[in-house]
Amino acid sequence: MLISKQITNDINAVPKTVVGVLLGILVLGIFMVGYDQGHLFSLAQGDQAFDTMWMHEFYHDMRHSAGFPCH
Repeated sequence: MLISKQITNDINAVPKTVVGVLLGILVLGIFMVGYDQGHLFSLAQGDQAFDTMWMHEFYHDMRHSAGFPCH
């Protein structure tokens, strides 16, 4: 006689670490698009990053479409 075991997984269970990582990415993304005026690159470039504002210029149009005023 052949006996088969059925293995069931709870599909609705999402690991809390995955949710935490995704929330961290979301918060960093909102910071980069909505607030960054050279703050992230100032860690590597120093005061020059506040003059060039690479992230601000890169996300300029996305900032306007998301409703963030920038000038």
